[in-house]
Amino acid sequence: MTMKLHSILGLAAGAFAALALSSAAMAQSPAAKAKVDEAKSACIVGEQADGYLGFAKPATDPQLKAAVDEINAGRAALYRQAAAKNGVTPEAAGAAAFVQVVQLKLKPGECFKTDGSWQKK
Repeated sequence: MTMKLHSILGLAAGAFAALALSSAAMAQSPAAKAKVDEAKSACIVGEQADGYLGFAKPATDPQLKAAVDEINAGRAALYRQAAAKNGVTPEAAGAAAFVQVVQLKLKPGECFKTDGSWQKK
């Protein structure tokens, strides 16, 4: 394995651990998490390959949009921290986190996007 691949794999584990932290550490409120979890189970919101949440279906609920924005802002901060610790870009940290989230946290029926199209796990 190359050094870069080792770094990315190490970062993936670190980024996943960061995502698994409490909602307070992720700068998300319990209300935002609950709102997004409900939308994820309906495949309205899903995980994107960049490590951020996105809309798999059009949504007009301003509370849901605010919740997604809140969680994505928290993730951006975590990716910047992980990137600084591991000597990679925040984009690489987000992509590594996505792999871990899809493999370990995404529930059956929830959606994710890797190649431009949404699919269900």
